[in-house]
Amino acid sequence: MSEQPPQQGWGPRDETAARSGPGVPDGTGRPSPPGGKPGGRQGRRRTGWRRAVPTRRMLLAGFLIVAALLIGAFAAGYLLVHIPPANATAVAQSNVYLYEDGSRLALDGEVNRENVPLAQIPLTVQRAVLAAEDRDFYSERAVDPKAMVRAAWNTLTGKGKQSGSTITQQYVKNYYLGQEQTLSRKWKEFFIAIKLGREQSKGQILQGYLNTSYFGRNAYGAQAAAQAYYGTDVSKLTTAQGAYLASLLNAPSAFDVSTHPENRPAALARWHYTLDGMVKTGWLSPAERAAMSFPDPQSARPATGLSGQRGYVVQAVEEYLTSEGIVDEKTLAAGGYRITTTLERDRQDAFVKAVDDQVTDRLDPGRRAADRNVRVGGAAIDPESGRVVALYGGVDYTRQYVNNATRRDYQVGSTFKPFVLTAAVEEGSRTQDGRRITPNTVYDGNDRRPVQGWSGARYAPENEDGASYGPITVRTATDRSVNAVYAQMAVDVGPARVKRTAIALGLPENTPDLSASPSIALGPATASVLDMAEAYATLANHGRHGRYTLVSSVSKDGAAVGLPARDERQAVSREAADTTTSVLQSVVDSGTGTAAQSAGRPAAGKTGTAEEDKAAWFAGYTPQLATVVAVMGQDPETGVQKPLYGAMGLPRVNGGGAPARIWGQFTGDALEGTEIMDFELVTAPGAYQERSDAPPSPPGADSGTPSGAVPPRGASSAPPGGVVQPPPVTGPSQPADTGPPVLPPPGEPGPPVGAGPGTLPGPPDGGYRDQPPGAGAGTTNGGTGLVPSAGGPRRPY
Repeated sequence: MSEQPPQQGWGPRDETAARSGPGVPDGTGRPSPPGGKPGGRQGRRRTGWRRAVPTRRMLLAGFLIVAALLIGAFAAGYLLVHIPPANATAVAQSNVYLYEDGSRLALDGEVNRENVPLAQIPLTVQRAVLAAEDRDFYSERAVDPKAMVRAAWNTLTGKGKQSGSTITQQYVKNYYLGQEQTLSRKWKEFFIAIKLGREQSKGQILQGYLNTSYFGRNAYGAQAAAQAYYGTDVSKLTTAQGAYLASLLNAPSAFDVSTHPENRPAALARWHYTLDGMVKTGWLSPAERAAMSFPDPQSARPATGLSGQRGYVVQAVEEYLTSEGIVDEKTLAAGGYRITTTLERDRQDAFVKAVDDQVTDRLDPGRRAADRNVRVGGAAIDPESGRVVALYGGVDYTRQYVNNATRRDYQVGSTFKPFVLTAAVEEGSRTQDGRRITPNTVYDGNDRRPVQGWSGARYAPENEDGASYGPITVRTATDRSVNAVYAQMAVDVGPARVKRTAIALGLPENTPDLSASPSIALGPATASVLDMAEAYATLANHGRHGRYTLVSSVSKDGAAVGLPARDERQAVSREAADTTTSVLQSVVDSGTGTAAQSAGRPAAGKTGTAEEDKAAWFAGYTPQLATVVAVMGQDPETGVQKPLYGAMGLPRVNGGGAPARIWGQFTGDALEGTEIMDFELVTAPGAYQERSDAPPSPPGADSGTPSGAVPPRGASSAPPGGVVQPPPVTGPSQPADTGPPVLPPPGEPGPPVGAGPGTLPGPPDGGYRDQPPGAGAGTTNGGTGLVPSAGGPRRPY
């Protein structure tokens, strides 16, 4: 063996390790770190925050573990999940609807379906469905993971609930699974779709999808939908009709323009989206697209088992269940639910009888053409519980399909005015000259008086029959529904505040034409009868609001379905609500709503008329029941709204006539046998008038019932001696904050017309008419208050 030492840099591994130690060079020229391994950076110990940062090896290991788990889960899912037999939706059950006492109200849910081969469905209709739902159907795989992730992300970030499902997945959900939104269902849907995509052709899957999809009107499949909406075989559908049916798949009931005319803009937008998609994909030429017009569907033809009021009730309950998120629309349509409503049989029958006695029996369509146009809607709510106890949707669901109790396309007219007064009291509003608004505040009631303090276009609403009232209190202006007063009051309060108060009381925020402008006071908004009943029930409940309910219990296969809790809150102060009630009592006692006295109960209410007499309303309440009735005009053939002139042999139909009489008869019958209750009111200052011999209030002062006092019905807050109404005068008066006007000496002229913003002393001739000719009880007022053009139709209010 050679005696020469080893070459530099080479030596046995164990010898190097033995010599290594703290401070000993490791062959690189650098000393080894204490307790560390030789080698520099790779041998350094991780200290401080670096310990929390995963290394590359850790990240790689984690990625490999997750990938292995996903691959394993995918393999397990694919092996374990099998294509099941068709679900129960293919043979759906009926839904049973019950009155609140458990007796049967209606039976609904017989599935309307007829399967047809794909070849029988026009190619343009097939493509319309693909343009609306899944444009890449023929080129994509059975599932699209990226679309599912994107849809989940959009849903989580508040961009709208999206499914991200392909048509194959939707078909699997419709035919094999169900509509419930659960992880287990989505898991099964994913793997069944993959297997189905391997076993069936695209044509077979599309055929199955078109035969199982729900189109609304209880129609399952394209064939049933073609019959339900256009009365024709699916093979005869045009491209435009097919595009509308395809649009319905997104929201079947909401996009039915026949039953929900207020949703027509949304339905048209979806129809345009579908056709534009066909152009974009090359399935339709731009010229063909430009030549198309929207194909209005025919009126629905409901099953005869839903005749009378039953169909209207079922429709309203279904809308309530789906809008409140209690049951999905498609799941509900599959049937099998037992639904107990809040409707009371006796009160439901009483409503039908009142309408028959006061309207239906007085119609003679063969002799009077206007009688063909008459429609009636009504709803009654228990103010304390919010339970809808009676609903009147029309003469017969099989004859008039649109539900007049829930439709939102007729102006509410002057039944909106109480919301303006409530807002004024709630906000502590003042007139343009600084006087607090109370029922005794004096306004100018002259016809077509321009509102003051409004920065928008000139607005001068017309009073009923062009009548001028001169100085008039808010209470009297409410009795006679004076538009000039309420338009000015809306500006004084602030139209936005009025809108906010109406929504707080119960009107939906998306109510059509509920816009913040002076005309809001005159009721151009098109709330439904049921919406208005909810708002008036809030007034009857002293300002406490809770969402109405139509359902007391729901179950399926013996298992209860959860219902949302009723969230009641103080929408407006009790003083604001009760002050409005005290004023509305005057409307029934001596104003336009005296016909409602037939109820034989203490009552508060308001009349209203839509523009051109197309609808007449009465909205009122007792302490136990809030009810709204509307008589509407609609052409039975075209669906166009029509004036009620000449109906029932009357020159005109107004809220103080048939609607108030229906209200009075129904309320009396519905409350028969119950205790006669008076209103217990806690009113705001200024709600009641002072005696004529009481000292005048200084400018800007308030008077009336002290806060917290509960005056008897009809009583004054003044000392004994009676309530004083503003007397007729021989000259114009100077407006005071409350109480009757202060009169100038006889023979002296008052201030000139136009003096004083917000109020006007009186007509130029110095006269004051306490009530103009023809403006007695029974006259109803409402509408938009817009001044008609010369020679145009008369606009009622």
